[in-house]
This record gives sequence, C-alpha cells and structure tokens, in this order.
Amino acid sequence: MKIVGIIPARYGSTRFPGKPLAEILGKPMIQWVYENAAKSKILDKIIIATDDKRIFDAALKFTKDAILTPEFNSGTDRLAFVAKNIDCDIAVNIQGDEPLIKAGIIDAAVQPLVKDSGIVVGTIASEFENEDETKNPNNVKVIIDKNNFAIYFSRLPLPAALKHIGLYAYEKRFLMKFSGMARTELELNEKLEQLRIIENGYKIYVTKTDYKTIGVDTEEDLEKVKKLISCV
Repeated sequence: MKIVGIIPARYGSTRFPGKPLAEILGKPMIQWVYENAAKSKILDKIIIATDDKRIFDAALKFTKDAILTPEFNSGTDRLAFVAKNIDCDIAVNIQGDEPLIKAGIIDAAVQPLVKDSGIVVGTIASEFENEDETKNPNNVKVIIDKNNFAIYFSRLPLPAALKHIGLYAYEKRFLMKFSGMARTELELNEKLEQLRIIENGYKIYVTKTDYKTIGVDTEEDLEKVKKLISCV
C-alpha cells in the first residue's frame, strides 16, 4: 500500500495573503509543515502542490517534490489533481497553514483506512481548551457518533463538539469520486467541503487526539506560532 502526503498551498488567502511564505524563525511556513510531515512513519512521499510560482520556487529550495498546478477553487481539487497522476492508494491532505503539525497525528489519521477497507475518509479532532475557542468561527467544530464517525461539522458552536483539525486521509478512488461531486447546500452555507461527503451519504471517521494546534488563519495566529516554536 502506497501512502502519499500532499500539501496544497495557495497564495491568495482572503484573511492572510501569502501566508505559506510567511517567515517563522528564518524559514517559510510551508517548510515547517513539510519538515514536520516528513517525520511521519507511514507516508511514502510528500508533495507540495501550488498554483503560485512564488511558493513553488520557495519549495524547490528544500524539496524536489513540488508541483505547479492549475488554479483550483479548493485544496481538495488540487489534491485530486495531483493524486490522479501518481501511484498511490491513500492520499493525505496536509494543510499548508499548520506549521505545528506532528507526524504522529498524520499517522493517526491514516491508520483507520489501513486497518479497515470500509473506511474511505479519516480525519482528526481534539477537545477544545476553552470557551473562547468554541465561539471562534475559524475553529471548525465536529460532533461524532458512538462509532467515531462525523455527524456534522460547523463553524458555529455545536453541543458536545470537538475541535476539528483540518487533516484528511482519503482512499484514492473515493477522492476521485469526491472531487467530481457537485457542491451541496450545507457545504456552501458553512463553507466546509467535508459536508459534501456527509450530504452524499458517505462517512468520515474521526480519530480523537490530545494534540493541540494553532492553524494560521491570521497574522495574530502567526505570532502565537512563532512564540511557541521559539520556546521549544
């Protein structure tokens, strides 16, 4: 079984343009993501996929595995474009704005797919640290059933919700199917692609973890990450 990690990265973020290239202690954020992911024990290869020449050129300074893609509306579409043309059984979408990502979390997201052929999508979630986190729309919430499958995702507060970590492991054949599905009403309202999967009757397995992370959505988040890294 071949498992490939793909880091989709775009320059034109609405809240923080150019964030993959934001410097953290002398390295661009995308390099922190790549180097942390490279410690995974389960990934056979890691590829940076971007439609921006600036990010592509920066990536080539620390890896040969970077691909310049066409423009896409979402990271999932970019992931599918890359996965379609490479030999793999599982493709892992590793967010390019998670410089604190731990390799063990990536492996934990993938393991359910390796162990159970009936699981086609896996992701990660943790407990919220405080009430303010539950109110922040940048923190996606997920509620799960007794078998650890997602019931719903939202940017709004949900009862008994976990904090979703935007990392996905896809069975390749399902990823191709998912990328071809029409966008759905809930997906468009919540601005969350994963709801398209649930609305079409498929299940997302959620692995619970104690891992705490800060996804970089704003420059304020970036400063928090810098402080955390500098203390290590």
